[in-house]
Amino acid sequence: MVNELYPYIVEFEEEAKSPGLETHKKRKRSGNGDSIERDAAQEVEPSPGLETGSDPSQCSVPPNKGTDTSTKKEPLGHWSQGLKISMQDPKMQVYKDEQVVVIKDKYPKARHHWLVLPWASISSLKAVTREHLELLKHMHTVGKKVIADVAGSSELRFRLGYHAIPSMSHVHLHVISQDFDSPCLKNKKHWNSFNTEYFLESQAVIEMVQEAGRVTVRDGMPELLKLPLRCHECQQILPSVPQLKEHLRKHWPK
Repeated sequence: MVNELYPYIVEFEEEAKSPGLETHKKRKRSGNGDSIERDAAQEVEPSPGLETGSDPSQCSVPPNKGTDTSTKKEPLGHWSQGLKISMQDPKMQVYKDEQVVVIKDKYPKARHHWLVLPWASISSLKAVTREHLELLKHMHTVGKKVIADVAGSSELRFRLGYHAIPSMSHVHLHVISQDFDSPCLKNKKHWNSFNTEYFLESQAVIEMVQEAGRVTVRDGMPELLKLPLRCHECQQILPSVPQLKEHLRKHWPK
């Protein structure tokens, strides 16, 4: 299973009323980046625009204020539905037309990281058929347009593609620069989800639908997320994410 369950923290508090006895309180806390796309539960920044770089504060779950667990929160639906909420918010849109909307990933894994989503309700790549072919082509074209408009003068390379097994409901095309310069890129799953065959090239998906009428994802995809950290530029294997990030600097455009 690609997504991990939310971890639990067990806290011990002494009760003054009953000396020698302890009560156990179990508190639920959401993770802050251990899954590939759980980050995308709130996958866009609250302000419009296509700025470069990323804010480290964007990549952390804010501390829980107060201890009153009886406080009711406004229901926003399951986190996997987050994209459907974000794409409807004008403040989160950076481009839109009659067929698609582009939003900026709230937890970008590179200096530039956007998502292209169709207005049409398409749950995942499994639901894609030949009748969606022109839409897929349009999504690709819009992704290229955003790159040209925002980073046209940059020497950064970009890739456009889909995660083989996304956790967020609603088809979305990743448009991501290949510097991977972001504090939000924290673990092996993040890296391998964009740098193994787990990342399906947009053009390859289009050709697959054109020829077969559907998208086929081979077995064993989750295992790709466990592969060693291998530099996408020179293929060197690095022992840790911090060392990988330091290594990547030598490949950035001068």
